[in-house]
Parts: sequence; C-alpha cells; structure tokens
Amino acid sequence: MKKEYRIKKSSEIDAIFKKRQSTGDKFFAVYKLQNNEDTHFRFAISVGKKYGNAVERNLVKRRIRNIVQELKEQLICNRFVIVIKPQAKECSYQQIKTKVHDLLNKLKLLETKHEKS
Repeated sequence: MKKEYRIKKSSEIDAIFKKRQSTGDKFFAVYKLQNNEDTHFRFAISVGKKYGNAVERNLVKRRIRNIVQELKEQLICNRFVIVIKPQAKECSYQQIKTKVHDLLNKLKLLETKHEKS
C-alpha cells in the first residue's frame, strides 16, 4: 500500500474521530470522514497496547493493510480509521477480512457493483 493512501498526522485522525460517523462490533470500529478534496481514499489503523506485544500488533496491522489493498478498487474517496480492539486477537485472517468488509460496507465506503444486463 502506497504511503499516499495512509493518514499519519494525529490532527487528521482526531478530525475523523470528532466527526463521529462510525460503526463497529466487539472486534473492530471504523470511523469515516466524508471528503471531496482527495482523489482517492486515505486510511489509518489504530491498535492499542492492550492488544498484545509489538509483534502481534504489527501482524494485525499488516493483515488490515493487505485487506484494504485487496478492496482498493471498490473503496470510495473518503478518509477512514480502523480501530482494532483486543478481542480481535481471537479472529483468523478470513474472519478479520469478513468483519472489516462488512463494516466498510455498512458505512457505505465500498462501491456497489451493479450488474449490466
């Protein structure tokens, strides 16, 4: 995932949290900010120290980045933050993928592909 797709500044992340457009479950939370300035989506990943040691946190971040990379073509030009909760540690890669996809879809961050007849 190219760095132009990532949000690094804490002020930008705080602005997304303040907007409070979010959805979540006991494993993840996704916050979004409608943005018409960007030509592509931008995102950040947040995982707290309660999740585990640095190795475990980095592994789950790599998995989330890989999932977002796979969904890259479907994502709408918005900014969003994925918050990973400690309970997500018990999920497999496929479960993480399904849950993140569902949450992104619930927030309308994914384009729906209409079949052409």
